[in-house]
Amino acid sequence: MKVVKSDSTAVAEPLAAPPRWLVLLLATATGLNAGNLYYAQPLLAVIEHTFRVGVGAAGAVVTAAQLGYVAGMVLLVPLGDRVERRELVSVLLVISTAGLAVAGLAPAFWVLVAGSLATGVTSVVAQILLPFAADLSPERLRGRIVGQVVSGLLIGILLSRTAGSLLADVTSWRVVYLVAAGLMALLAVALRLALPRHPPSTGLPYRQLLASTARLLRDHPPLRRRALYQATMFGTFSAFWTTIAFVLTSPPFGYSQLAIGLFALVGAGGAVIAPAAGRLADRGLGGRLSGVAFALAALSWALSWAGRREVVLLCLAAVVLDMAVQASLVFGQHVIYRLDPAARSRVNSVYIATFFLGGALGSQAGALAYHMGGWDAVCVTGAVLPAASLAWWAADAWRGASRRPG
Repeated sequence: MKVVKSDSTAVAEPLAAPPRWLVLLLATATGLNAGNLYYAQPLLAVIEHTFRVGVGAAGAVVTAAQLGYVAGMVLLVPLGDRVERRELVSVLLVISTAGLAVAGLAPAFWVLVAGSLATGVTSVVAQILLPFAADLSPERLRGRIVGQVVSGLLIGILLSRTAGSLLADVTSWRVVYLVAAGLMALLAVALRLALPRHPPSTGLPYRQLLASTARLLRDHPPLRRRALYQATMFGTFSAFWTTIAFVLTSPPFGYSQLAIGLFALVGAGGAVIAPAAGRLADRGLGGRLSGVAFALAALSWALSWAGRREVVLLCLAAVVLDMAVQASLVFGQHVIYRLDPAARSRVNSVYIATFFLGGALGSQAGALAYHMGGWDAVCVTGAVLPAASLAWWAADAWRGASRRPG
């Protein structure tokens, strides 16, 4: 171990990489946990029919989960610097189990939305485990290891759609939530037994902890920049995956839940980019390649529009979009985890809260755009978001910001 100082706090940095089985467990855990937010996306057409609500209203299930996630990021994730992380993870997983069970048994639409909100708040376990992985990694390997865990997280997000569709096709959408509740219970036991104890990095009282989180946003321009970049990227990602089920169940496709699940599985192919993005970030290329990621995300919407009657182009668009979003996420995390080693949970809290706020807005904007103007309107809405980040990135580069961290 080596010791670095940050905010007058001595932080032990590991010299050796964590064992591969632990990295795999962290990647699996983040994927299963993050998947809780997305089981509903391919099921919205079925949920709409069950409760007889409109398309725009059905999108509230996903939006509520993402807004709950933002609340959990702001209020709970900073505790990862203040309390022992294994204890915090265990408590949150138990509450997630209860929230998913409530959603699966919901007798009315508002109960489903409430269960989704509660699940979103406590599904921030993934964002407690990510800085945990960073803390367990030596600096020279941090980008690669965090990239591996991020790949698990994003594979979980995408495969949750496939798993949800396939399970709903042979049972019902309610079983999807109940199975997810069982997985969270098993995960609570596995992580409790396997995670090493990790002492808190600060003794600040809770109120001061939250105040210090706000100061991090004020004091670190790269954190602000990266958080806003990723908000637009996750907004465009969420707009696509919230509305694609409506497209695929409508003419000319008319796909079943099984076919929608297989489509989501194709999209998961984009997850292979995360470890490679981590290695590129370790080589100092993340800042320059971020613009490429933004451009690819915007290009994916041109493919999406061209594929409104051709599923092969829609599949290609999904892979390109997912690769762009994942690369941008890893590039950003490589930057922010270097800003303050003693406050990685709080830094991650700001970053991912902004990220998921963008996702919540993107989900609702996509649903409303589809309601008002169909897939053409969604494509325009989705393309504007990464284009805005590309313009901002280019302006920063013109002013020389590309030479600063981030």
